[in-house]
Amino acid sequence: MVTVRKNLRTFTVLDFLLLATEKLPLSKQIAYACGMMGWSILTNIIGVLLIYFYLPPQNSGLVTLLAQVSLFGVLNLPSVITIAGRLADAFYDPFIGQASDRSRSPHGRRIPFMKWSILPAAVFCILVFRPIDAEVSMGNAIWLTVMLILFFISATTYIIPYNALMPEMAHTNAEKVKFSTFQQVGFVLGMIIASSTSNIADLMMKLMPHFNRMEAFQSAIWCLCALGALFMYIPVLAISEKRYCKAEPSTLHLIPAIRQTLKNRNFLYYVVADFSYFMALYIILSGLQYFVTVLCGLKESIGVLLVGTMVGLSLLCYPLINMLARRIGKKPIVLFSFLLLSIAFLSIYFLGKFPVPPQTQMFLLVLVVAFPLAALGILPPAILAEIAHEDALKTKENKEGLFFAVKYFSVKLGQTFGIGLFATLTLYGKDPGHDYGLRLNGIFGAILCLVAMVVFSRFKEKKPG
Repeated sequence: MVTVRKNLRTFTVLDFLLLATEKLPLSKQIAYACGMMGWSILTNIIGVLLIYFYLPPQNSGLVTLLAQVSLFGVLNLPSVITIAGRLADAFYDPFIGQASDRSRSPHGRRIPFMKWSILPAAVFCILVFRPIDAEVSMGNAIWLTVMLILFFISATTYIIPYNALMPEMAHTNAEKVKFSTFQQVGFVLGMIIASSTSNIADLMMKLMPHFNRMEAFQSAIWCLCALGALFMYIPVLAISEKRYCKAEPSTLHLIPAIRQTLKNRNFLYYVVADFSYFMALYIILSGLQYFVTVLCGLKESIGVLLVGTMVGLSLLCYPLINMLARRIGKKPIVLFSFLLLSIAFLSIYFLGKFPVPPQTQMFLLVLVVAFPLAALGILPPAILAEIAHEDALKTKENKEGLFFAVKYFSVKLGQTFGIGLFATLTLYGKDPGHDYGLRLNGIFGAILCLVAMVVFSRFKEKKPG
């Protein structure tokens, strides 16, 4: 690595590359965030609707498609299928991260992977909700397992290179927080769109009276997957990676690169906390429709209004979060968010029992979680981008893709065990009048957020400014 001395500072080749890189204009920052919205639509369709679609409550109008049987007295069939699909995908993450890090394509290290993964991701998301039998069968179980694995692998081939672009395009800490804010806006908008599936299904049934509830859901999912794919194409078409990203391909092979990545102690604290948080989050996301319809006795269509309210409140928090991050740093905000979220999750155990109308209970819950979900959407990606950038300066190897691959490996493990734990707890009650299993999810979610807070408290952050 060639270095020169200037004004008592050491400049590396990487520094000169960054200085020579054009700053991404606002229009292309928005285009980049559109990609986040696209894959958020697809992944949230899976996260929110998968268990509800295949193992619906009695008052949903849907038919049960998987056997509700206990395996080893702990797991049920939906949890085993979800775990199998996510684990297969999680072990794929480091390979796609390393492949994009080492890529020497004339079109860039990340964009080519993103381009060719979009159509398969959308198609396999649709097929996840196209069971081969309209009743409980082992064929449905096999079909769902295969389609989930193919969807997760396709989506990962987009998501890992997409996220690795961020530290390459955002060159300062302030820019990283700004990019993360735009990304989070895209993510929550995608979440709103995915949460509108029930409303679109209602519309389908009005427009096409011959549709049953399953067919209406399937048509709504088809439309949303097409929309998600269109948004995923926007950054591919709008951003020239060779123009705005000047990082050199990594020369390390996979195993040495993973070892070098895992030696970063700050990164380990980050990853473990992320795992615990996402496990808690996906316990709650998987149960959202159940909490609305079973614990509170409300119509499932109110779900999109609740998510929309949460997003609106979260957007109002974004300027405050950006300001606080500059003044006091990111770590204190993340720790406070974990604590507040654990309190909110604990309240789920008592939903429907508070002395206020059920609809008011759900909106109060949304009010409490708005700030922590906004903070935990904006700040962790910016923190990881800083970790990856500092590691590149220290090791002289650009491993952004691998950092995000390991992060998403832990996220997917968290999502897997979160969805799996939720599905397992439904064995203890998921229907009106028999809902103890749903309430237990709030307890587990609260505990996991506290674990994330304790682990992340060991993270060493540089003082702001």
